[in-house]
Amino acid sequence: MASKDRILRQKEETRSNILGAAYDIVKEDGWNGLSMRKIADRIEYTAPIIYEYFSNKDAILTELTGQGFIKLAKELEKAKAKFEKPEEQLEAMWMAYWDFAFTDTEMYQVMFGVQMNCCSQQCSLSDSPYMMFTAVIAEVMKNSNPDAEIIKQKYFTFFSIIHGLIAINIINRNGALESINNQILKDAIGGIIKSIQ
Repeated sequence: MASKDRILRQKEETRSNILGAAYDIVKEDGWNGLSMRKIADRIEYTAPIIYEYFSNKDAILTELTGQGFIKLAKELEKAKAKFEKPEEQLEAMWMAYWDFAFTDTEMYQVMFGVQMNCCSQQCSLSDSPYMMFTAVIAEVMKNSNPDAEIIKQKYFTFFSIIHGLIAINIINRNGALESINNQILKDAIGGIIKSIQ
């Protein structure tokens, strides 16, 4: 029994090493620089061993995307827990979303397809932030008794503005918007919250 446990631990460790190496390569060379050969070289394994764990590069991207959504959901939960009022929770959650996009930009890129193809359609965890946000939006709007379609529309109002601003900043990394970003973000979030109360 002990040898089975050891083998399982070693497999999980190898899998984790592959994902860690892949993400390190992405941090250095961008998503276009990632290849199975580079991963194998990085962890000093042969490429066939990598293929035992992941059938192709897309499988690695899907796994990393799932990890990204788990991490984002934890950040949103932490932000929400700091406040009692749903309006304040909603603002804090969108600010945490913004912070996630710029503290883990490469992960955000693969999760949401900024300057690359994304894998989130294949990742069941991609619904987690959506569900968290819509639950709080429903709470903010509870006096108007909105249906699910209205709540969904309000979520996408937030998402389109905030994701759009994030994408602009990731693509145009010249810093020109840096000084006004926070104010644009707060104005947008505050304006949408007022419109749905």
